[in-house]
Amino acid sequence: MPEPGSIMRVAAVGDLHCSKKSRGQFQGVFTAAAEYADILLLCGDLTDYGLPEEAQVLVEEMAGGAMLPTVAVLGNHDFESGREGDVRRILVAAGVVMLDGDAVELRGIGFAGAKGFSGGFGRGTLGAWGEPAVKVFVQEAINEAMKLESALARLRTDHRIAVLHYAPIRDTVENEPVEIFPFLGCSRLEDPLNRYPVTAVFHGHAHNGCLEGRTRAGVPVYNVSLPLLRKTSPDQHPFRILEIPVPEPTEPETALG
Repeated sequence: MPEPGSIMRVAAVGDLHCSKKSRGQFQGVFTAAAEYADILLLCGDLTDYGLPEEAQVLVEEMAGGAMLPTVAVLGNHDFESGREGDVRRILVAAGVVMLDGDAVELRGIGFAGAKGFSGGFGRGTLGAWGEPAVKVFVQEAINEAMKLESALARLRTDHRIAVLHYAPIRDTVENEPVEIFPFLGCSRLEDPLNRYPVTAVFHGHAHNGCLEGRTRAGVPVYNVSLPLLRKTSPDQHPFRILEIPVPEPTEPETALG
C-alpha cells in the first residue's frame, strides 16, 4: 500500500487501435507512462479490428515498455471480428485487469469499468419505444449502465475511478459532427456516476471531442482518446495523468457514555 500523504498517479489513454503493423509504435507510450505514473488505464479500442494477432502485438509493446499495473475495458473496435473473448484472454494472460461490470482495488484506489454504449444525451437519449430492434438497442445501453452501477457499488475505497469507452456526457464529444453524437455515448451512463462518490471518469471513442467536462453532479470526466490527445497536445506524452492523494488514516472513534 502507498504511504499516507503520498501521491498516486494514474495515467489514462484510449483508442490505441493497435494493428498487426503497429510493432514499435507504442513502446514509447508505455515507457513514458511507467516513468510518470503508478497505474495505467486503457479506455477501449485497444485493437483495430478485434483480432487476437493485434492483441498479441499490443501486449508485446506493453512488455517492451516497462509495463505498469494496468486496468482496461474493451471498445467497439475490439468486437469487430467476434473474437473479443480471445482478445480479452490474451490481455489477461499478460497481466492486464479487464473490467466488464467489474471492480478492482489497486494500491488503495478503486476502479469500476464497463464498455458503455450508444444512445444519445439529455433529451435526445433514445427511448425503448416502437420497433423491437429499437428496444434491443436501448436495452444494451441500459445493461451497460447497470454494469457500471454494480461495479461502483462494490467499491469501498476513498477514491473511485470509472473506466469507460463510450462517453457518459455530451460535453466531451463536442467538436465531433453533431449527427454522430448519439453513437458516441449515452446519458444513461451518467446516472450511476452521480449516485456514487466518484473521483473521476475516463473514456475514449470521441477522437475529435473535448478533453474534459463534468456530470450534472460535478464529477470530472476526461476524454483520453489517443488521437485527441495527440492533436491537442502534440508536444506532450499522449496520456492524461490524474494525481490522487493517499488519505491519512482516520483516528478510531471513541465511544461516549
